[in-house]
Amino acid sequence: MSDDSDAIRQLTHAEHQPDNIPQPFSLLLENFQSPANVGAVFRSADAFGCRCLYLCGTTIVPPNSKLRRLSRAADKYVPWQQHSCAQTLVRSLKAQGVRIASLELTANSTPLPHWQPTNEHWCLILGAEDVGVSAPLLALSDAVVHIPMFGHNSSLNVGSACAVALYQMACK
Repeated sequence: MSDDSDAIRQLTHAEHQPDNIPQPFSLLLENFQSPANVGAVFRSADAFGCRCLYLCGTTIVPPNSKLRRLSRAADKYVPWQQHSCAQTLVRSLKAQGVRIASLELTANSTPLPHWQPTNEHWCLILGAEDVGVSAPLLALSDAVVHIPMFGHNSSLNVGSACAVALYQMACK
C-alpha cells in the first residue's frame, strides 16, 4: 500500500520553487497612501512575476515596516522605482514602446475577461483606493479595463483588484 500523505501535504515556503521568469507587464501606482495597499500590490507583483513596480506621486515607498509585513518582504524581490510624476513616467514608457492600460471602471472600459492584450510589454496603472486612476492618466492609456462585479459593490479593494488583473494578464 502506498503512502499518499506526501501527495496531500502542503509545501512550506522554503520548498516552493519560484519560476523567476519576469512577465511582460509592470505596474504603476499613483498616490497610494495606505502601506497595506502598497504591501498587497508588492505581494501580488511578486506572485505574478511583474517586471517593475513604479511608485508615483505620494505613494508610500520602502522602507516601511507595515508595507514590509503586509508584502511578506516582497519589496526585497520586486524591482521598484520611485517617480514624482506619473504622467511624465507614462510618456517616457510609451516612448520606449510600453503599452499602457488603466484598471478603472468608466463608461467605455472593457471588461477584463474580454481584453486581449498583445504580447508587448504592458504597464497597468492602479489608482489610489479613494479616487481611482486620474483623468490625465486615463487619457494617456492605450486601454482602460475593469473587473466585472456581480454583487452590489462596483469595485474590489485595490490590492484584491490588482491580484485579479495580474492573474488575468499572466494567463492570457
